Amino acid sequence: MVIIYIGATNIQPMAMVEKVSASEIRKTIATSMGAAFGIVIGMVWTNVVMAMFAAANIRLAVGSAGEPVTWLSILKFAVVAIAITLVCVMIIVYLGKWGNKPPKTPKAEEKK
Repeated sequence: MVIIYIGATNIQPMAMVEKVSASEIRKTIATSMGAAFGIVIGMVWTNVVMAMFAAANIRLAVGSAGEPVTWLSILKFAVVAIAITLVCVMIIVYLGKWGNKPPKTPKAEEKK
């Protein structure tokens, strides 16, 4: 639904306004939130990869507070990244199911 307001006047006639269903809104929200959690996953794995470069003496990043990066710290990063990835993927799957939920239909009156 697109309505353009200029000042206090609506230039689109009301007869042309489409109603947006709740299922369309849910689907859009679920898609947006899924993308956001995908970004979180990417940001976490960026730290893991950067730490691997640092441990291989390819200086692209510095350890926290100037501490040296070790293979143990990379392993810790990887474990945390895997845990965050699993949680985010579960949330993305749940949001996908929630977003594709069929719209509620009114109950038919019982026959007498």
